[in-house]
Amino acid sequence: MNPARLVVLIIALGAGGVAAWLASTSGPTPTAKAPPQQQLKTVEVLVAKADIPLGQKVDAGQLQWQSWPASAASSNFIRRSDRPDAIKQLGDSIARSPFVAGEPIRETKLVTAKGSGFMAAILPAGMRAISIEISPETGAGGFILPNDRVDVILSRRKGGDDTHTGASSEIILTNVRVLAIDQKPGEKEGQNTVVGKTATLELRPDQAESLARAKQTGTLSLALRSIADAATGEDDARRSSVNVVRFGVSTTSTMTK
Repeated sequence: MNPARLVVLIIALGAGGVAAWLASTSGPTPTAKAPPQQQLKTVEVLVAKADIPLGQKVDAGQLQWQSWPASAASSNFIRRSDRPDAIKQLGDSIARSPFVAGEPIRETKLVTAKGSGFMAAILPAGMRAISIEISPETGAGGFILPNDRVDVILSRRKGGDDTHTGASSEIILTNVRVLAIDQKPGEKEGQNTVVGKTATLELRPDQAESLARAKQTGTLSLALRSIADAATGEDDARRSSVNVVRFGVSTTSTMTK
């Protein structure tokens, strides 16, 4: 054999042996350990187990404890660590506002009836509930629902029915809350209007007296206010009056605060 080829063969065999030895002695490459994950701190809060509509009595079967991130648990939530008997304590409550399934229970949205009906339970202290007759024409076509805000308009006709007779309209109450339409405290599922014959309003005692007198002098109509306008909290004592001559010959308006 050629000496040069022999030398090359010996070198190749030696290199292969060294590579095999290195492969057998080297272990698997160590992997870096992942840093331990910090466990999220949670608390148990009271939530609605199912949807609770407005005006419905709350019972134990509609409530449950649920884990909630401690950092996101509001101070208004009911925590099991603070009130372990909360489900039993809230058994006689009525929903003042609706709850959706999984929503944390807040006592500001509940009211204790203590044997009274729903309407008496949700009325704030010092307020009165009074009903007036309405129709689709005087009730915004049925689009007024409980908890909406409305203005009450009194319309009166002067004299007889001849063409020269004038009529007057006056806003006697502004920004008052509708408690119910025909004793329906909540909107039925999928129903966008409630066409009823009576509307129950939340009024102060002096406003209730004014409304009772107005019933005897003319026709009452409800004007629905927008949500944005109702939130401005305008003074309920504002009065507006509009005197209209039939056929639109002339119009005068006055407003006082």
